[in-house]
Amino acid sequence: MTNTAGKRLIKFNDTTARDGEQAPGISFSVEDKVALAHKLSRMGFDGMEVSFPASSPQAFEACKRVAMEVGHSMEGREHIGRPMVISALCRTLDSDIELAYEALKYAKHFRFDLFIATSDLHLEHKLGISREECLNRLRMGIRKARSYTPIVGFGAEDSSRTDLDFLVEVYSMAIEEGCHVLFFADTVGACTPEQIYDIMKHLIDNTPYDPETIWGIHAHNDLGLAVANTLAAIRAGATYVDGTMVGIGERTGNAPTEEVAMCLTMHGDHYNVYHQLDISMITEVCELVIESSGFQMAWNKPLIGRNAFRHTSGVHQRGLLKNRATYEFVHPEDIGRTSDFLILSKHSGRRALQMRLEQLGFRDLSEEQLQVLFQAFKTVADTKIEVSDQDLKQLMCDRPKPAESLVAST
Repeated sequence: MTNTAGKRLIKFNDTTARDGEQAPGISFSVEDKVALAHKLSRMGFDGMEVSFPASSPQAFEACKRVAMEVGHSMEGREHIGRPMVISALCRTLDSDIELAYEALKYAKHFRFDLFIATSDLHLEHKLGISREECLNRLRMGIRKARSYTPIVGFGAEDSSRTDLDFLVEVYSMAIEEGCHVLFFADTVGACTPEQIYDIMKHLIDNTPYDPETIWGIHAHNDLGLAVANTLAAIRAGATYVDGTMVGIGERTGNAPTEEVAMCLTMHGDHYNVYHQLDISMITEVCELVIESSGFQMAWNKPLIGRNAFRHTSGVHQRGLLKNRATYEFVHPEDIGRTSDFLILSKHSGRRALQMRLEQLGFRDLSEEQLQVLFQAFKTVADTKIEVSDQDLKQLMCDRPKPAESLVAST
């Protein structure tokens, strides 16, 4: 059991069904979102941002269904002690908040996730308002949201490109108005980990202290740094991770929650943190997202890609046959996968071939016989990406007539 004494608890909020769905070519049905919500709840997520209810009737319906069907579930959450928080994205408009309430009110715990752009670029060219008007809209939005629930979240859109002094002013006012879940949003993935750390630490150190304040990080992956930036924010004091399963999301996506969770699992002592996610469900939940979204995942995707635990190098395979820890830092079984390292290709060695043949039932090969088969195997392997079990069986059929001991056992 992990020693949690003196460590900070990192909680996870999932936005796969909302921000993830904003990826071009992806659209979840209401049933998809409900199914995902059940699994996220059992997996131990603190919260799920289901949708932006004002964007469409289907988004409203999905939020309402999840609130009703998952918003009271305690299955697999005994160690957490309460149901998952169900949230919806809202602008600071009364109409957005009122509509979201009609969907969220069925959940035991619900949250409005308010947002408004704060960078001068967005204020001038997108919203056409001043900084003062931005603050006023946010103030009114928080007050409206708090008239329904004390649990209100706020994320400054384009936080990472906002003037730092103004960003401090924005978040300070949000805290003073009673908003305690604060998301720092690297909306276009513009920052490096060093920049994220500096900004996040500055915000925490220069805004009013409230023991109930929760600082979160919402990172995008435009420069391939979403996971690194999320970890940098945690190092600076953030305790709430807003990510998506498989990292889906606009453009190049969001921080992949499964990667962040495993980084914290493997390096919890380094960051002095722990989390409550059931990592054995990672593969199951990711596969659900992939299936329902139609997302085309890269073979080399960390943890869940096809090649994440496959090896063709003879040197690697020989090491794995002796001790899997030689080339498996993460155990695939821990995240609900099986080890599949014995992939035969032109890079494979004799011991890997021998092991696979024995698994197929061909045993008691002499060294001389194995060497002859290995040369034949190499000839086939030079013409194929992978040598299949059927290829191996054909090699055994084509070899010179074997002695009785070479006949495959049944």
